[in-house]
Amino acid sequence: MSDILSVSQIKVPGTATSKDEAIREAGQILVDTGAVTPAYVDAMFEREKSVSTYMGNYLAIPHGTNEAKDEITASALSVVRYDSPIDWDGNETRFVVGIAGYEGGHLEILGKIAVIFSDTDEVDKMIAAGSAEEVFALLNAVNEE
Repeated sequence: MSDILSVSQIKVPGTATSKDEAIREAGQILVDTGAVTPAYVDAMFEREKSVSTYMGNYLAIPHGTNEAKDEITASALSVVRYDSPIDWDGNETRFVVGIAGYEGGHLEILGKIAVIFSDTDEVDKMIAAGSAEEVFALLNAVNEE
């Protein structure tokens, strides 16, 4: 299995200023890596209409609906960190992690992200990170089998 996260899939800082722009920014990285089709990004918006993907600890994890699973060609993550918090349904969000799980692989990926972001010290380190490379070093555990 190839790595689901590389430095090129991390953007520090992001440029979005709204939730919708942030979903599009995280989704476009997944499209650019070839992991999903543009239709998957539309499905990320559909998912958000039914349930907020804000998780706590400054983290939102937008992902597509079950109906969009055919739009995924490979498991991948995108990570965008914002210097200024984005309002995500009333929650301050600094990290938007787009997820595409090929053949149901998203649950394992979600679990790994949840473990990392449940540690406030790790979140603080990622907020302080000065580059995509530094964020990648903190998140590289997602690539481990």
